[in-house]
Amino acid sequence: MAKLGKRTRAAREAFAGKANLKVEDAISLVQGSANAKFDETVEVAINLGVDPRHADQMVRGVVSLPNGTGKTVRVAVFARGAKADEAREAGADIVGDEDLMQAIQGGVINFDRCIATPDMMPIVGRLGKILGPRNLMPNPKVGTVTMDVAQAVANAKGGEVQFKAEKGGVIHAGVGKASFSADALAQNIRAIVDAVAKARPTGAKGTYMRKVSLSSTMGPGVSVDVASAQGL
Repeated sequence: MAKLGKRTRAAREAFAGKANLKVEDAISLVQGSANAKFDETVEVAINLGVDPRHADQMVRGVVSLPNGTGKTVRVAVFARGAKADEAREAGADIVGDEDLMQAIQGGVINFDRCIATPDMMPIVGRLGKILGPRNLMPNPKVGTVTMDVAQAVANAKGGEVQFKAEKGGVIHAGVGKASFSADALAQNIRAIVDAVAKARPTGAKGTYMRKVSLSSTMGPGVSVDVASAQGL
């Protein structure tokens, strides 16, 4: 077994025996262990009582975090003509149509969010096997297939977070940076937990929100009391 570094050992010791903490206590613990040489992202994992392989148990949505993510988001937009100009003026990093499709097919995916006007979907649809697994496929349900590309770009760059239940019914999302204030992180965490709660699908049975955990990029995780995460 590889020998653990001093920082990793210290973090594990700090987290030992701690579970189901109040949000504020969990944040304090995570921030205290986030001592890498970069500003670590604080991440939330939400375990749900759903099986996303069934259409009536899929959980997905979008939420605007009140204090942003602290991350610079690169946005690609599939659009032509006036809508392409609109996207560029709104701050989109990449704008194109067939040329953008070909770049993605060639393995160039240097963006974090993908937006498309409805008329571009026949082109974008060819990229489903590439963008889908990366959770980058434009979807009208989360506002990334739209004629209002300027607003979609602004939302993406202003702290909007998309979430989707992965295999096993787990949602992962960044909720800010370790340098954020504890209050800002708590507000962001409760915003996404509330959005996931409201997105409960019709097919979900029994306990819907089973576990909420918090961690930093390089640190261990700690479970959070679900009621506290919901602000109850």
